[in-house]
Amino acid sequence: MSEWMSTKEAAEELGVTVRTLYRLIDEGSIEAYQIGRVIRVKSSDVQRYLESVRIAPGQLRHLYEQVDVARDE
Repeated sequence: MSEWMSTKEAAEELGVTVRTLYRLIDEGSIEAYQIGRVIRVKSSDVQRYLESVRIAPGQLRHLYEQVDVARDE
């Protein structure tokens, strides 16, 4: 993977639309750079964002424990 990605490539890597990527950039969640007339994103910034939204083990327990309790009643 090259250092720089187009917004289309970055959006595909993230599994979102280009419009959503622009929102993430505008919110400051992902850094972007305007080089000439195009916007580019560093692949390392995309990977850093993906790591920041990763769900750690045990964070979803509250979702399935409620279902199990409801079934037992």
